[in-house]
Amino acid sequence: MNNSELKEKLEAHYLNYRQKFSSKDPVWMLHRFSDERDIELVGLITAAYAYGSVDQINRFINELLLKTGNKPYEFTINFSKRKDKKHLSGLYYRFNSHFDLLDMFSSLNKVIIKHSSLKNLFHSHYEAAHNNIIPALSGFTNELNKNIPKIDNRYYHYLFSNPVNNSTCKRMNLFLRWMIRKDDIDTGLWSDIPASKLIMPVDTHIARISKKLNLVNRKSIDLKFAMELTNKLKEFDPVDPVKYDFALCHIGIDKKEF
Repeated sequence: MNNSELKEKLEAHYLNYRQKFSSKDPVWMLHRFSDERDIELVGLITAAYAYGSVDQINRFINELLLKTGNKPYEFTINFSKRKDKKHLSGLYYRFNSHFDLLDMFSSLNKVIIKHSSLKNLFHSHYEAAHNNIIPALSGFTNELNKNIPKIDNRYYHYLFSNPVNNSTCKRMNLFLRWMIRKDDIDTGLWSDIPASKLIMPVDTHIARISKKLNLVNRKSIDLKFAMELTNKLKEFDPVDPVKYDFALCHIGIDKKEF
């Protein structure tokens, strides 16, 4: 398949899956809210826990939002471990326990008080001269992680991966896609940052179909893999290369033919 044929198919799948967007996809959690402060927080928390099956993710996030009274910003800005431990006790997702939730809300409380919003936090590390969002993402996750010490058998730091470790940072790049891109699926709340600077969120599904389509040559699934894939997709849409993520991911999950 040549580049012209590949682009035509990518565009067709993008349009097709936009129309099939439904409440089964975790990004739908963001569309339940109208306040930008709630949308940001729900986006970050949902992306951080976006590992495992879609049904598991949705079930956990729904339960967590109920614990916040479906007022995530208000819950976060007024959070204290002593006061709110009773709300989160016993709530866990796979290997992330309620202790990780307590640490997460404690960290989010600190950064929201300091920066007023997650957007302001991200912008404090973003520079227009950067070629992509990687430096800003590194600073962003550093601030989310720096106040929480690493403790054996705790997995808080797994939630907010940092590109300095050469991780694909799939879940954090997914969050940034939701925030920066604007269409029927993605919110565009941070649309002052160009979508061309996003990095493709890469998981096993994306990696498998990308290799099958010869979009990448790299074998190791790491940050360099994600950047190589992003650069290849820029050949098809230099302004918005990550728009193909939703369709490619669902083709991979559904194990459909491209």
